[in-house]
Amino acid sequence: MSQKVQKKQLEGIKQEIKDIQLYINGEFVNAASNKTFNNLNPLTNEVINQVAEGDLADIEKATFAAKSAFKGPWGKMKVSERLIYIKKIADVIDAHIDEIAPLESYDTGLPISQTKNMVKRAANNFRFYADMVSSRLVGEAYQVDDEFINYTINKPIGVAGLITPWNAPFMLETWKIAPALATGNTVVLKPAEWSPITANKLAEIIDEAGLPEGVFNVVHGFGETAGASLVAHPDVKLISFTGETTTGSEITKNGADSLKRVSMELGGKSPIIVFDDADFDRALDACTWGIFSFNGERCTANSRLFLHEKIYDKFIAALKERVNNIVVGDPMDEATQVGPLIHTIHLNNVKRYLDIAREEGAEVISGTVSEEYKHGNFVAPTLLLNVTNDQTVAQEEIFGPVLTVMTFKDEAEAIELANDVKYGLAGYVWTKDIQRAHRVAHAVDAGMMWINSQNVRDLRTPFGGSKSSGIGREGGHYAFDFYTESQVVHVALKDNHIPQFGKKKD
Repeated sequence: MSQKVQKKQLEGIKQEIKDIQLYINGEFVNAASNKTFNNLNPLTNEVINQVAEGDLADIEKATFAAKSAFKGPWGKMKVSERLIYIKKIADVIDAHIDEIAPLESYDTGLPISQTKNMVKRAANNFRFYADMVSSRLVGEAYQVDDEFINYTINKPIGVAGLITPWNAPFMLETWKIAPALATGNTVVLKPAEWSPITANKLAEIIDEAGLPEGVFNVVHGFGETAGASLVAHPDVKLISFTGETTTGSEITKNGADSLKRVSMELGGKSPIIVFDDADFDRALDACTWGIFSFNGERCTANSRLFLHEKIYDKFIAALKERVNNIVVGDPMDEATQVGPLIHTIHLNNVKRYLDIAREEGAEVISGTVSEEYKHGNFVAPTLLLNVTNDQTVAQEEIFGPVLTVMTFKDEAEAIELANDVKYGLAGYVWTKDIQRAHRVAHAVDAGMMWINSQNVRDLRTPFGGSKSSGIGREGGHYAFDFYTESQVVHVALKDNHIPQFGKKKD
């Protein structure tokens, strides 16, 4: 993209962006307190706009609206009618794709070449769950001889509280909203405060789709106020959260008093294991993409590379060349592969880990960032060499374009090293020995494993992790276990024997 075209597009985006309000009961409104907070551009750290700062009062209004809609028009609506709305949301997203992707890049720093694909996935989330509810939200029947038939039904639970992250926000918001609404629940969304623009755009899209008032609500604000109020509210029956592990633990604790149903997709420190017989070039491509795409801000990033010692030198040489060639720059430029991190707070945290790496004796090898981007939140793609698995940078989630590299001698050591971490979200295995590939995949403690592949998602499969990476599974029909309540109905088919307690004998 030429600088002239890029500048024109940016000016158009700036003109479109307005200050952001809350969306409650079908209306865009200010926060009850009239408070706002600044939303910053990751590329320049200039203020983009003002965002309404919701708190307890706004959560109460949104929850009341959602509860009323659940007991009223949405809850009483036929499934076929409800799914028409779900499909319409997807159609409206498609109509706005050209607007949404640039907004996402401008607000988050994610390269526009990547946000375009994210937005397409967002529309697919709604269509997918409309189809899944039609085909897979089914009950079962159990016959007991000729005396009983017992069957199950799936019922929506009520008000769903959804707390979403700032990495790929638009796509990840739809990932939760689509199954929640398709199964008949109503929603109160608390988006990440660092990426509010496309959450507001989603509210505009759903408003355009014409859902009944109160079915979908958005309360912007901070985790310790708006988020905590949503978690604690007794009328919010479930909380789906994607984010950092410590926060997920706090949410689980705070929701315990009201027995909240929780789904937690938390942090990761996922291994990529490359054996000496792997397809070298494809493994290199997958490894590089898996850690440096999304600016390294992805939960399933392969942030720990384990190389068989026989290919270490060759692989590292190739990685160094890749790191030096990755295009770092303006996220609005189609050529950019790595953009700025979301916020200065996060930037400083990633830099802190690089300082720790040096203190622990690691060799830090980074690409370059042009001087013209000195005001942005940039960390160049970075390799950490001479690391052992017990070091801080090998154990803690950095959540940036930073790859920690270690070696292994054999299959057993690779498995041991991969599992020697508190996280268990994802993992990747590269080898041409397919039996070994399956053995390793089964042995690694992770909710999701890929063999000879980068992170390619299939919407039909469960998404989630083990250990400190989360609780529960979403995705496919597995989301129904979270967003619906199973009820069994027992029916007597004949006058079966009933014990007659207290009846006088003739």
